[in-house]
Amino acid sequence: MKGILNNVKRRVGRDHELHIPFHGNDAIDAVEHHQWARTIDLHNLPNNSEHATPVSPNNSHIDEHTNLGYLSQCDPRMRDDLPRLKGVSSAKRDAVFQQKLQLCSVKFDLLDPKTNSKHVEIKRETLLELKDYVNSPSGQKIFKEDNIPAIISMVRVNIFRALPKPKGVIDLEDEEMFQEPSWPHLQIVYDFLLRFVMSAEVSAKVAKRHIDQQFCLCLINLFESEDVNEREYLKTILHRIYGKIMHHRGFIRRSISNSFYRFVYETDYHPGIAELLEILGSIINGFAKPLKAEHVSFLKRALLPLHKPRNIKYYHQHLAYCAVQFVEKDIDTVIPIVKSMCKWWPWTSSAKQLLLLAELEEILEACSSAMSHSSMSPADLKELKEMVARLLAQCVGSVHFQVAERSLMFWNNEHLIGGGGVLSMAGADVLLAPMLAPARRHADGHWNAVIERLAQNLLKMFMDQDPELFQKCTEEQQKMEAERSKRREATERRWELLRARAEEIGGASES
Repeated sequence: MKGILNNVKRRVGRDHELHIPFHGNDAIDAVEHHQWARTIDLHNLPNNSEHATPVSPNNSHIDEHTNLGYLSQCDPRMRDDLPRLKGVSSAKRDAVFQQKLQLCSVKFDLLDPKTNSKHVEIKRETLLELKDYVNSPSGQKIFKEDNIPAIISMVRVNIFRALPKPKGVIDLEDEEMFQEPSWPHLQIVYDFLLRFVMSAEVSAKVAKRHIDQQFCLCLINLFESEDVNEREYLKTILHRIYGKIMHHRGFIRRSISNSFYRFVYETDYHPGIAELLEILGSIINGFAKPLKAEHVSFLKRALLPLHKPRNIKYYHQHLAYCAVQFVEKDIDTVIPIVKSMCKWWPWTSSAKQLLLLAELEEILEACSSAMSHSSMSPADLKELKEMVARLLAQCVGSVHFQVAERSLMFWNNEHLIGGGGVLSMAGADVLLAPMLAPARRHADGHWNAVIERLAQNLLKMFMDQDPELFQKCTEEQQKMEAERSKRREATERRWELLRARAEEIGGASES
């Protein structure tokens, strides 16, 4: 028996670098204590490691078979005799505060029936006390730098966790019903963290030392949570961190870009894209003019490919806002934005086409407004009009009546057709040629009276603006139609010859 215990001691010391004295019957208790200590250490991520490997909530190393509720029952940090902070003298307050933070660092599996409900309630009441205490400016004075490591450690233990396996399909109705099982504790921790980040007692210099890049990356990864309430807290907290710690701004933008890359090119599933785009909308609004090359690259590589995924309807409003913000900041960005939209245009989905048509109209309105106080080269303006005209001509010719109607409505927008607008009659020579054929086809007769009337009004507008140009384009269009008709007839004649030849061969073989 002594030899077996010695072997166990050597194995534990070699594998885990944790040397525990074994004396007789204490061996089993020592091994259980070692297993508990190893599990707790996995939650205590490093606080001040700039070069540490980022830990993703989806790649947590927590043993899924470990019963955290059971382990917390024997955790010496669980105490119910700690005095309340408001009743403790200032000399002892920091020590009691740190003891309470250690108590709140104990995790529970709330789905496990073996979890000690008394300890769960003690932790919840302690979290509420901490949150209420720091809710006032006087209480926030406890956010001293000596206490911050314990605060960050407690937050890490509670919110950084392995997320459930994603469903793979976003369904907002189901999503609103989903709630994280540990949300009764998580919500209080998020409230506490938000007050910590917003506190004037925590300077940017101090916050930078303790809220490192790894912490920010784990926050961004938590946006994959399916709990919409959690994502709302994360959105507010990450935005506050971005505003307070300037040193992390570039890293946060790059990490958000990486989340977009994974969503577009790998997983096609991410519940928090809308919240991340909402943060970016505020960030882009604060960009200085002229835009840096880094910001334009972010637009082209990270934002614009978000037009591709099938679930665009869940975040399209925020994506369109970001695109409009870029155009208002720098009118030259309208060219890559429209090019990207043409590249990712969803020709097989009428619902997505309607979304992108609404976004395109907003972008062109912003461009038309920006041209009143900033210049755009004639070559770029002509390229923009050609792209828009080709795209709208194809949409006007769509067999889906809503797509055709929405495209024709562009010429009812005074901001676009007015002086200086992208669709103004000053560029009628560029716009009329591709639009003439589909507009004339609908004007000659369409089962939908609204589309027929809009097409007739569009043709009349072009005719009144420049009759000569309209006549010229009409003649060219008629010539092209005649040539296409001749080609169709020639093709049909060749098919007739082939069919006749096939019948001759078939008859000869039968005879």
